[in-house]
Amino acid sequence: MSGRLVLVRHGQSHGNVDKRLDTRPPGAELTDLGRDQAREFARNMTSPPTLLLHSVATRAAQTAAEISAEVGVPTSEVTGIHEVQVGELENRSDQDAVDQFDDIYKRWLKGERDVAMPGGESANQVLERYLPVLADLRTRYLDDEDWTSDIVVVSHGAAIRLSAAVLADVDTGFVVEHHLANTEAVVLTPGADGQWSCVQWGTRTPPFYPTPEDDADSGSDPMG
Repeated sequence: MSGRLVLVRHGQSHGNVDKRLDTRPPGAELTDLGRDQAREFARNMTSPPTLLLHSVATRAAQTAAEISAEVGVPTSEVTGIHEVQVGELENRSDQDAVDQFDDIYKRWLKGERDVAMPGGESANQVLERYLPVLADLRTRYLDDEDWTSDIVVVSHGAAIRLSAAVLADVDTGFVVEHHLANTEAVVLTPGADGQWSCVQWGTRTPPFYPTPEDDADSGSDPMG
C-alpha cells in the first residue's frame, strides 16, 4: 500500500490573529499557540513521515521545525506551495477585502479559474505552481509500490483547499463551507491512472458533501 500525501496548514500566525490577508512570503511568524498546535499535530501522528516539507513562508517553516523536533525528521523547503497571492488585498483585514477574496475564491471553485485577485494571482496561476510539486512527489515517491510512509507538506489553507479540490474532485459546496483550521490537514492517496482520492479533510472523512449545519464551519479566518 502506498504512502499518503498529507497537506497540513501551518499553525496559528500573528497574521491569523489579526485576521489579515497575509499571503506574501515571508509573512508573519507563529504565535506561541501556533507552535503548540504544530507540536500537538506531530504527537497525534500514528507514525513519523519520511519526508517533511514546507513552503517558503516563515509560518510554514516554523510549523515544520516544531513537527521535526517531535518526530526527528529533517525539514526541507519547497518552492511553489506558498499561499494564494492576493495582490492589492495584501495585509488588509477589513470586511470589504475579505468579501472580495471570498467572492473570487468561490468563483475559482466553481470553475472560473482565469479570474484573478485584484493585482494578484488567478486560480490557474496558483495551480500551475502548486500542482507540479505534488505531481513530482507522486512520481518520485508515492507511485513506488515499496513506498509506504507519509509525506507531510506544510502549506497554506486557501492553496491547499483549491489544489486538493481539483486533484481529488471534491464537491465544490463542501470545499466552500469547510475551511481548514490551523494544523488541520487534507490527506490524499494516489489512485489508478494518475487519479487522487481524498481520505481526510480536516476532521471529516468521505463522503464529502455539504449539509445544512455546515455553514458555521467556515469560520472567520479568510485564509483557512
